[in-house]
Parts: sequence; structure tokens; C-alpha cells
Amino acid sequence: MGILNVTPDSFSDGGYYLAVDAALQQARRMAREGAAIIDVGGESTRPGAAVVGVAEELRRVLPVIEALSRELPIPVSIDTSKPEVMRAAVAVGAGLINEVGALRAPGALEAARDAGVPVCLMHMQGEPRTMQQRPVYRDLVAEVLVFLDGRVAACEAAGIPRSRLLLDPGFGFGKTLQHNLTLFRGLGAFRRLGLPLLVGVSRKSMIGALLNKPVQQRLYGSLAAALLAAQVGVAVLRVHDVAATVDALRVAQALGGLSGEWAKGDPAATA
Repeated sequence: MGILNVTPDSFSDGGYYLAVDAALQQARRMAREGAAIIDVGGESTRPGAAVVGVAEELRRVLPVIEALSRELPIPVSIDTSKPEVMRAAVAVGAGLINEVGALRAPGALEAARDAGVPVCLMHMQGEPRTMQQRPVYRDLVAEVLVFLDGRVAACEAAGIPRSRLLLDPGFGFGKTLQHNLTLFRGLGAFRRLGLPLLVGVSRKSMIGALLNKPVQQRLYGSLAAALLAAQVGVAVLRVHDVAATVDALRVAQALGGLSGEWAKGDPAATA
């Protein structure tokens, strides 16, 4: 899953793709490099980011999604928590909803049900603006599992079948560095939920903290995390650096280092 933020303030690529032409060019490049999904976001979810209104978020994402859905042979997803944006984005061609709030906002379950497309449910403690202010867990992996299992049940009760769901444990969302490390080491436990897992750690602060490097120098650390995630069966990797990630996955697969989804075919078709 290639990341395409049409925002001025995302932590890694904020401001790069605000113009529609620039966003389309970046999406085309990621598709050529082997992305299987382009994830378009119009509101940053980094800690302390400004709130974006519905109208502004729609203005940012709809032209990009509409153009890409017509042009690219791969799905385009919408990264949003707003029901209004979900509905509008799917109406112009989005094929997946990537939801950091796991459809907890009023009307979100109904919007996702009516949209009829797959949905990724993510765990987050708190809300984006304050989530990194002293997050606390007693048993991190167990609590994230219980949360995601509960959200799956809520989706099913609302009429969204399990066959349309993916799960994201939410690295960096209401979690300290130690929490993120514990969660990563426990990824195998999420297999018990029986749904595809999406992981996004590309260039994140956990990589920066481990290496003491700024955002633009976190490629190699991000690749190491991506390979380890794929090795334990993660189905979708959400990344900034598509070409490098696909190359790493191809080599790992050829050398027998991958299992699960990645063992079934060319990583360029599923990266």
C-alpha cells in the first residue's frame, strides 16, 4: 500500500502532493514500482496535527481519488474517519476505507456498510491530537486484540461482513516506543482473529528513535521492519518507499524467507 498524503502537515510527505498534478504523478510512480493499493489521505493524524473540516478534506481528496480510480488498474483507498468523506470518496471510485478510528465516529459504521467496500479497522488509544500524552496499558497485545475483536463484532452487527475487514494494530497511535516494540514482537498473536493484517511503520518515530535518525533517513530501518512483518504473515504493508520495499520483498521471497500471503506470488502484486 503506497502512502499518498494530500496534506500540508503529514509527518513525512506533508506539503509535497497538495497539487492534484503532483499527487497523480506520485501515485503513478508508486503503481509502476509495484504498489497494489494507493492510500489517499486528506487529514494528518500525527500528534498535534490541526483538525480539518469536512469540506476541506473533500476538496483535497476527491479530485485525486476520482482521477486515479479511472486511470490506475489497482484500488485506491481513502484514509479518513469522517463518514461524509467515506461516502463521497467511494462514490467517486475509492475501493477501500482505511479508518484509524475503527468506525467509532457517529455514522461511520453505517457509512462503511452502505459503501460496500473493504474496511481496515485500526487500534488507537485516545485520539490523534492527544494520543501520545502518556498512553498506558496493562497488557498491550491482549488489549489491542480485545479492541479489534470488539470492533469486528460491531461491524458484523451493523451488517458489514467479516470478508470485508482488515485489521491494523496501530503502531504509533497512542503507544510509546516500548509499546510499539512489544506490539511488533506480538504480531503473530493477531492470527487468531482470522483476518488479514495491515501494518504501517514506514519512517515512523519508532524507527527514528531506534536509529536516532530524522524522517528522511529511515528507509533502511523501515525495510527491516517491513520484512519482519511480512515474515510473520502480515498481508498488507503501508509504506512511503514502494520500490525499495518491493525489491526487498522479492529477494526475501526468492530466498525462502517469507511465508503466508507473501509466499503465494510476486510481492510486486501484493506490496
